[in-house]
Amino acid sequence: MQAVLTSEAFAFIPESIRQKLKLKPGSVLDFDEDAPFLKAVPAFDIAEMMACIGVGKEGFQGKTSDEWLEESRGAVELPDEK
Repeated sequence: MQAVLTSEAFAFIPESIRQKLKLKPGSVLDFDEDAPFLKAVPAFDIAEMMACIGVGKEGFQGKTSDEWLEESRGAVELPDEK
């Protein structure tokens, strides 16, 4: 079940939770009706998520994931093995 967060309902959610979940009036929440407690998570637009698949292929073609991570994050010094 989904619900749209109104400005009135917004006031009942603690600020720390609103910030952590990046909630604002108009945000859509998914409620888990099968959970034995109140469980709500921000709803995600599947079409937007699917549109992200493959966006990195062109710039990193032919590289391993380790090479891609090192190039995008920089080299990382690992501790010596024991």
